[in-house]
Amino acid sequence: MSINDFEVKKENEWLELVLNEAQRQLEEKLEYKDKFKKDALETQKEMWEELGFLSISNGLEQVVSFMGFIDRMKYQKRNHEITRRLQEKYERMLESPYFGRIDFHENGEEKSEKYYIGMSNLVNEDYDFLIYDWRASASSMFYDYEVGKAGFECAEGTIEGELTLKRQYKINQGKMEYMFDSNITIDDEILQEILGKSTDIKMKAIVTSIQKEQNRVIRNEEYKNLIVQGPAGSGKTSIALHRIAYLLYKHREKITAENIVIFSPNQIFNDYISNVLPQLGENNMLQTTFKEYMHKVLSDRFIKEDYSNMMEFILNSRQHLDYEIRIKNIKYKSSLEFIELLKKYADRVEKSHRGFKDIVYRDKLIVSSKELKELYFRDYRNLPLKRRLDKIKERILFLLKPYKKERINEIYEELWNTGSFVDEKEVKEKATARVYEETKHIYEEIQRITQFDLLHIYRKFFKNLDPDIKNYTLKNLQFRVLNYEDQIPLLYLKGVFGDLPKTSDIKYVIIDEAQDYTPLQYEIFYQLFSHANITMLGDLNQSINPFMNVGDYSNIAHIFPKDNTCLINLTKSYRSTMEITEFSRKLLGHKVNAEYVERSGDKPIVLGFADESSINERILKDIESHKEKGYKSIGIITRTKNEADKVYNFLKDNTEVKLLTKEDDEYINGTLVIPSYLAKGLEFDIVLIYNAGNENYSSEEERLLLYTACTRALHKLNVYYTGSLTPLL
Repeated sequence: MSINDFEVKKENEWLELVLNEAQRQLEEKLEYKDKFKKDALETQKEMWEELGFLSISNGLEQVVSFMGFIDRMKYQKRNHEITRRLQEKYERMLESPYFGRIDFHENGEEKSEKYYIGMSNLVNEDYDFLIYDWRASASSMFYDYEVGKAGFECAEGTIEGELTLKRQYKINQGKMEYMFDSNITIDDEILQEILGKSTDIKMKAIVTSIQKEQNRVIRNEEYKNLIVQGPAGSGKTSIALHRIAYLLYKHREKITAENIVIFSPNQIFNDYISNVLPQLGENNMLQTTFKEYMHKVLSDRFIKEDYSNMMEFILNSRQHLDYEIRIKNIKYKSSLEFIELLKKYADRVEKSHRGFKDIVYRDKLIVSSKELKELYFRDYRNLPLKRRLDKIKERILFLLKPYKKERINEIYEELWNTGSFVDEKEVKEKATARVYEETKHIYEEIQRITQFDLLHIYRKFFKNLDPDIKNYTLKNLQFRVLNYEDQIPLLYLKGVFGDLPKTSDIKYVIIDEAQDYTPLQYEIFYQLFSHANITMLGDLNQSINPFMNVGDYSNIAHIFPKDNTCLINLTKSYRSTMEITEFSRKLLGHKVNAEYVERSGDKPIVLGFADESSINERILKDIESHKEKGYKSIGIITRTKNEADKVYNFLKDNTEVKLLTKEDDEYINGTLVIPSYLAKGLEFDIVLIYNAGNENYSSEEERLLLYTACTRALHKLNVYYTGSLTPLL
């Protein structure tokens, strides 16, 4: 809908008013910042002049004065940091203060109220809102409603009325580039412009283009646990990050970024998404991977396999002697049957007798076997095994302590009375040493009955299981090797038996790429974070590991309380062109009902070559061609690390290119060579699939891996192969 000249004039006057107010507040904050800096320097100078060098010989008074100065400096530093962040907010605001406006006529009110919507609130000295933060309750109407009946939830309840206007803007460097009225949530014109751009940095904030179904997830607080299923390109990760920003805004008095953790597939992905929250004016939440957490808490006595190394084995080791048994091992340890057996076994271990005996010292009963059984099976029965055993150990040592002390004093008197010693300290040491020898057998018995050896417990679990899996597992453990699929049950048992660090500070958990976790991993998540709100986002069609994944969300339905868990299906894809989306979906072999944005582009190219060196030459030519056309990010996606190394070694001397092959590599924008299993979650202007020949992608198990690789492309997709093309295409 066109906007008349009078309206344009009024809008530009409003923009000028907003920019002037933002500039005034920025200058005010800069003055504060300079003042805090001067105060800090003055405090340091004052501390030096008054106290000089800190020395214990100067007495307690100097220490007290010193701590007073430290507290003052901490306060100044905190104020300086708050002001610095506000400075960044106003600088962003001066660049582009708002992107939308809604006029809302609340039922019962005489006139409509204008809401200009931007990245942050802007309030003038009269407490008038010039801009509303996109996360404010009323701002949700911008994303959820067309012009007409509307409403929003707030602290006072449901506010109902009518949207009389919805307007969108593009403001760049403080100048209005265009504006238009819109009758849909986010106009296709805006969306097409955003999606059609070259991606030249890490993941960006999407506040200007959040769709209604995405907004539903971002603001959903009706359920404690959310499972979000969405097709490739539906914005799941962006939704997760904007949900975090929303929660930090809504519950600012209760939570900080340190109360939120996101589990990502790898550190490359963590680095890729690290800019989004700072763009939204928030500190980054805690970021980790399941592997990183698991390796941190499991024993260092073993060589622990990475997820990437497991994927390399699956994709690259079909000729390996142990391939069949390893695949059988991975499948079984990811199954629901295995989980049930593991749970029953853990319960048996908890209830098993420990062979308690009377603890006796010099014919004196310290604690009887009956009392120990009562502690174990009655008094401490609600504690997990490890903590129960620790409590029993503490109890025995507490009861033993006075007997030891009495005996040390007795021996001390005997030795001192011999008249052979003049040094009391020496006598004390000799008495203590003798008691140590006398009680050695008691400590050995305490160690026996309270010992917690997780690996010994795990080994015993396989006693009556499939002989092939038993022998394969025990052989690896003997050689001090922990395959990835063994680390997960070990972590589960560690949690069941109460031997994991506390996680009570975490209030919200985000699990991205949810399809790639097994049901047992979800048991662990719930074990760790049952007190927290958990949001899981994934796409079952992007399960890159065919043998180790969630299978279906029904497999984890029993873990999360039904009345407090909601499954939300996203229905639209925004990433790729229509041509790339349709091409990729054919790979799935079944109909996908999800819609997609009708953004047209070139059809994917599928080209056969005589050998891999010819593919390399073509890739080099295509890289240079796409760079000349202005594309900033190009992903050369190989099947394995070995292929990535080979392609990179050819390209590196001929063009600027980076190689990412390890989970903890840093994401670098530009032209990247990356194995398929590390590319999930990322997106590129151009994707070049390296060798999708029958030798590389021949089995049904690789279908979703190839699909995931193809769906990384925003604008162009080229698929190269040698020999015969994969039958999957």
